[in-house]
Order: sequence, then structure tokens, then C-alpha cells
Amino acid sequence: MATTILPERLDKPFDYIIVGGGTAGLTVAARLSEDSHVRVLVVEAGADKTRDPLVLTPGLVPALYGKDEYDWNFTSVPQAALNDRCINQARGKMLGGSSALNFMMLLYPTQPIIDAWGAIGNNGWDHKTLAPYLRKFATAHAPPQAARDVVGMTYHQDNVASGNGPVQVSFSEGYAVSNKAWMDTFAGLGLEVSTDPRDGKAMGAFQNPATIDPTTHTRSYAASAYYGPEVAKRPNLTVLTETIVTKILFDNTSGGAVATGVEILGKDGQKREVSASLEVVLAAGALQTPQILELSGVGDKTRLEKLGIRVIVDNPNVGENMQDHPIVCQSFEVNDGIPSADVLRDPNVLNALIGMYQDGGAGPLGQINISVAYAPVVNDSGAVPADAKKALFVSHESSLSTPGSQIIRSLLEEDDEPALQYLLFPSQINIDDRPQNMDSYLTPRHPETFITVMTILNHPFSRGSVHITSNDVHTLPTWDPAYNANPLDMELLARAVQFVERIVDPQTPFGALLKEGGRRLPDIRATDLEEAKEIVRRRQISVFHVAGSCAMMPRDKGGVVDEALRVYGTKKLRVVDASVFPLEPSGNIQSTVYAVAERAADLIKAEHRS
Repeated sequence: MATTILPERLDKPFDYIIVGGGTAGLTVAARLSEDSHVRVLVVEAGADKTRDPLVLTPGLVPALYGKDEYDWNFTSVPQAALNDRCINQARGKMLGGSSALNFMMLLYPTQPIIDAWGAIGNNGWDHKTLAPYLRKFATAHAPPQAARDVVGMTYHQDNVASGNGPVQVSFSEGYAVSNKAWMDTFAGLGLEVSTDPRDGKAMGAFQNPATIDPTTHTRSYAASAYYGPEVAKRPNLTVLTETIVTKILFDNTSGGAVATGVEILGKDGQKREVSASLEVVLAAGALQTPQILELSGVGDKTRLEKLGIRVIVDNPNVGENMQDHPIVCQSFEVNDGIPSADVLRDPNVLNALIGMYQDGGAGPLGQINISVAYAPVVNDSGAVPADAKKALFVSHESSLSTPGSQIIRSLLEEDDEPALQYLLFPSQINIDDRPQNMDSYLTPRHPETFITVMTILNHPFSRGSVHITSNDVHTLPTWDPAYNANPLDMELLARAVQFVERIVDPQTPFGALLKEGGRRLPDIRATDLEEAKEIVRRRQISVFHVAGSCAMMPRDKGGVVDEALRVYGTKKLRVVDASVFPLEPSGNIQSTVYAVAERAADLIKAEHRS
């Protein structure tokens, strides 16, 4: 729906310029352009793929990875704590950003971690304040009876997520025996959900919804939701695709760095400047928002001067505080007849399923059937007792010196904050030392049929970075997630991997699905802590939740933006995306990105009304 823009339409200043037409950027653009008196411009580096079947078909998401027209396809520097492996990071390079290539899982942050955002120095940020925005972005459809029959969902309350927002959220009708066995196994291990996990508290196994339109069985994402036909035809909203922002323009003649617009590079190779009279909103994501700031002269003075970039604001915090949810993938061979997406390696099966889907969205390709479980700090015996947990933190006291790490520690010492998230993934995962793209993890290589148990650390202590190494906008910044740089992350993950042995025990309903003596990937049993650590070293990757690189915190504590998301040292420049998260929230983060963007739009409107 993005159209060719005549150059003369860019000559007149816009009120707002939004850099990045992704999850946050399109949300902010849609809300700001509700006011017909303001002109809004969105500049997106990728193309408009809103009619592309690979984007719209939930089950075809692996086909997007590594392709230049969809994916920025980042790869980390070698990770010392992961046997020097490099980790791939898919990032959406199209209208809708990473909401166009994620796995559509929708989980909501827990109340304590959002309250912690305020505790770290951000007045006005807590779960009570954010909760209305967690409802505003979506329309949640009630689970069909077929879902209730398989996975229970007695905890589900229809009125909890009762917003009427543009993102469509639904449950599948195709949950299988593996999903039911997952629920029953965690219940048998003392982890049965008793409250609706969307309401800020959750512990145990539950069935999450997905951002899928239940009528069309298509992906519901930022581009289809916040830039649908009604929004796209607004005369005051201009969306420019396949156009790169090379830098933010500043006027500092009066003693302050005032953002006045952006320099863009179009498909024709021509550069031009576009002006913003009210604000520039930077929404390029946690890996590329820092890149644009640094290219614009906002960052560490020493780094910028080495690259010949004029320093506008010296703030070494830009690109630091990078966080990500580490995920450890263990695949297990299943008994004959147990559903597995590994069957899609047979082109005849895939073509048959495509045919089903084309007939009104029927079949597995219109669904995402991953199940979830939240857990406290656990080990091979189950939940770690309070005294043992405290002793573990005390033994790592020297690595808990920052305000953020102390807050996380206090959360994890409680019994009701999930330290971990487990996922039931329907196929095998294969991990290379130097992956070409995300699809290399997902492509079945072994002839056996598998399902995978994934272990995620909800609140990592480690902090990485992302920085430019060139003044050329086409050179991707260098991403170093520094996984397990804080040794406490390894300790927590390894114990959580030990707990997987309890999940897959042949005596559990889930373990009964697995082939006796069947293959494991990797071929290691976590019978002791050291073996569990080796599983982490071999099988940990990223779960796409990069955040925190332009943190909302006091500047002297490592912040880049204040509690109104304004960039320190500048005027008329704001950041709205996951890079502002001061602490990684629990669970999959897309709901939090939407909610922060919705709140940011209200903050921006209120400021300019006054």
C-alpha cells in the first residue's frame, strides 16, 4: 500500500518524521496521524510486503529468513561462553519490521518486571500505567472449544485482554497430543497455571495465543493492523519504503542539539533532506536505532571521532546495555505418529498443506501451535529452595554490582516471578557454529522426527553491545550480545536444562511421546551440572528479543533516553522501540513493544497539545 512519493511532497516540512516502519514505528504513525491537522512521514528501509503470501502465511515463516528482501540477517561476533560460536539474529527488513517475521507468539510481561522499570529511575513507568496499553493494541478472540478440549485453559478469562485494537489475537483449533502432554507434565511437576497469565502474574504451563487473524488465518502484524486500508488512505500520512535514513539532522547553533529532520537515501541513489517541525521519532529497532544515533553524532566521542563523525552529543551509553533472551534448544526423537513439523521436509507433504491452506486457510499452515511454561529458578530436583537460591546469588555477589542486576536478583528471589520460560517447539533444531541465517537452525537435517524443548532465561544478567564500525550506513553495526558474560546466567540456564530431564522422563505424559532410546540433539544427558553447561555451550542461540541498547534510565546510570523517551542532550528527538527497555521483560516481547509505542504516542500528543 505504500505508494511512490513525488519529490515535491517531501519539500514541505512534516510535523513528525518516524524513522522505521516496524512494530513500534507504524503504531506511533497510526496514532499520531489520527489528528488530521498534523503531517506524518514514515521512512522504512524495506519494501511493502503486505500482500506477500510468505509473510501472511503463519506456517511459512522459515522461508523469510536470510533473504535480503525480508531480513537484515545479523550475525553476532564469536561468543566466548558458547564455544566461540556466532549467533544469528533475524530482523525484519520490510514494512512491519520484525512483527512480519516473528513466530507470532503473544505473551504479556509480568507485573514485577514492568514495575522494576520505574524502580530503576523512570517515574511514571509501572505495570498499572502500562496495562491499558497492553490491552489497547489488540483484539483478543476467545479460545475455540476445540482448543479448550485439548489444552484445558480453565484459567482463561475472556475479559482480561478485552481491547479492540487492530492486531488480531487468537488461539488455534489444531493443538495436538503433544500440547496436552505438555500441560499435564508441568501440572504433575507442580507447575499448573491457576491465574490468567495475561494479567501480570503467571507460573506454570499455559497456552499462549498468537497474532493470527482467526477469520483469514493470516499473520496479523504492524503493517496489516496499523497500516490497513483506512489508515493508508489518510492524506496526512506518508509512508516512504525502500528508503534509508542515513542520519538525523541537527541545528546546534543556539547551544543545543535540536533535531530538524533526516537525510534519506532513496532507491534512485539520491540523497535529500526532509524537515520535521515538531519531532523526529527514531524507531529502527534495538540493533539499528543505536546505529543511526551514532552515524548522526550521538554516541561515544572516542568511537565517533575515530570514524570521522562530528560529535553532536557525547554519550557512551548509546549501544550499551544490550540484552537478549538466551534460548537453549534440545531436540528429542518422537514415537511414530506423534505430530512433528519435520514432515515438511517432504515436498509432497508441504505442497499438500499449501493446497489445504489455499482452500480457506485450512490446516497447520494457518496455525502456530507452540506451547509455553513459566518456572521459577529450578534444577534437577525441581524448584530451588529459597536458601539455596540465596546462596547461589551470594556466591556471585561480585557480578551483581549494577542497579539493574540487584533489581533482577530481588525479583528472582521471590517465588512468583518466572525466572524461566520453556517452549514446546514442533520440530528439530540444528545449530551451526557459523550460521548463514535463521533458517539454518530450522531446516531438518536428520532423518528422524523430533520435537524440541526450549529453555529461555527471562531476566538475563549479562549485557552486550551494538556499535558502528564504519561511517557507511550500509555496513551493519557489530552486535555482541555477550551471552553468559555474567556467569550467573550460565548457572541459571544449566540448572534449568537439568530440569528438562524431568520433563522428558519416560514416566511423564510428555516423556511418553518420545522414542525409547531415541536420538537427542545434542547427544548429552544433563545428569550433572557440568554436562548441562556443555549443552548450553552447544545449543544456546537467540530468541529474537534484543532490547535495551538505548535504555530509558537516568543518564548517570547508563541511560540514553529519559522517562518521556527523549534523547538526552537533544531536543525534538525521541526513541520508541525495544531499545528503550531498561530491563528485558518476561516472555516474548512483541506485546511490550506495541504497548510502549501506544503509550509513547499518547506522551507525544500530550506534550504538543500543551
